Amino acid sequence: MLASIAVVRAIGHTPLLRLGRLARQAGLPDQVQIWLKAEWANPGGSVKDRPALAIVRDALERGQLGDGKVLIDSTSGNTGIAYAMLGAAIGFPVELVVPGSASRERKQILAAYGATVVESDPYAGSDGAIRHVRELVAANP
Repeated sequence: MLASIAVVRAIGHTPLLRLGRLARQAGLPDQVQIWLKAEWANPGGSVKDRPALAIVRDALERGQLGDGKVLIDSTSGNTGIAYAMLGAAIGFPVELVVPGSASRERKQILAAYGATVVESDPYAGSDGAIRHVRELVAANP
């Protein structure tokens, strides 16, 4: 099923770029090569697409996701974007708790993918978002 979804197929297929000029400018010997893995070329724009896909794939295989089950997590960054993107592409609901101090743009990206964005206490930071997720899960396992 997942292999038929273009976004899923694209994750991890990022180019390797050789930085020959940088090696020369650094004065490195010719046999030294510098390569860059362009993880920003993942569909969600980050290396975090890879672990998010692994977590989602595992949850689907175990039956912990799907049939209306919600992926819920705390995030302040790229993992949340990857979850929201995967939820939109695969078709499962995503609820993300973000610190109230997270940027407006970050929250807008999550919402644009269809995730429910819940703000936690901005002064409690990421720890507060994690606590809030635990409270939500305890109230609705």
